[in-house]
Amino acid sequence: MNYLLHLAKDKKLKKLIEGVEPLSVRRSKDILFYLIASIMSQQLSTKVADTIKNRFLALYDGRIPLPDEVLATAPETLRSIGLSNAKVSYVLNVARFALEHGLDDEVLHKMDNEEVIAYLTQIKGVGRWTVEMLMMFGLGREDIFAIDDWGVQNAMIHIYKLDRTDKKAFREALLRISQKWSPYRTYACMHLWRWKDNSPVVTPAAKKPSTPAKKPSALGKQAEAPAKKATVSAAKSPAAKATSATTKKTARTVSEKSRTSATTKKKTAPAAKKPRPKTVPTKKTSPRKTSR
Repeated sequence: MNYLLHLAKDKKLKKLIEGVEPLSVRRSKDILFYLIASIMSQQLSTKVADTIKNRFLALYDGRIPLPDEVLATAPETLRSIGLSNAKVSYVLNVARFALEHGLDDEVLHKMDNEEVIAYLTQIKGVGRWTVEMLMMFGLGREDIFAIDDWGVQNAMIHIYKLDRTDKKAFREALLRISQKWSPYRTYACMHLWRWKDNSPVVTPAAKKPSTPAKKPSALGKQAEAPAKKATVSAAKSPAAKATSATTKKTARTVSEKSRTSATTKKKTAPAAKKPRPKTVPTKKTSPRKTSR
């Protein structure tokens, strides 16, 4: 693909995309669902977000609901699928906006990026990042750079050795680097996410042995159970109790001797430090002459 050749001009990014299958973005008419899905996936891992999205669709028999159907859904029902109170409110706001103002994909496609952002951020709970995700995966735009995405930021910090201490300088560095990727910045972000979530060391071939490797550990846990029971039984026997009592008595004796020894050393220690005539500066005679 053309975008791979273009992104490969960045030597550091080239290391990430070499040997990787090309990615793609598609245009969709389901703008309502993509916007709701973006809200539901905020600050969540991909796995958890997918689970909640599937639960959401299950509320409507696996199909994408209409705006009025979403509005008719009780907030308690939406909370039951794993949404916070805030996200429930935001999802309902999107459905209400769709009915009152419209979320027609043809209208949005005629707007440029900033116009789409200005239009959709009127919805309470929808920020720039959410709209950027929609433009990437709902409108299928290839040149979107999600500058506020933590996954993108963390990947770029590692790859380009950036420092986020100075926020202004950090953002300027992110924009400067991303300009080299235009007009395919969406794909660059996707590769950064892919690199962050899937370490290059872990390949599909390396994951195969992990499944049979789990069986021995399960057997090991089963084998440990009889040994633990035997240990408990032995501890309850008379011989074990007698041995335990003897051990405790010996430990007390050793402890008492240690305390006695420490006390003796404490008393005798100062006596060894008494003869130090050098500490008297006025006497010129040596300790030997003074004793005579």
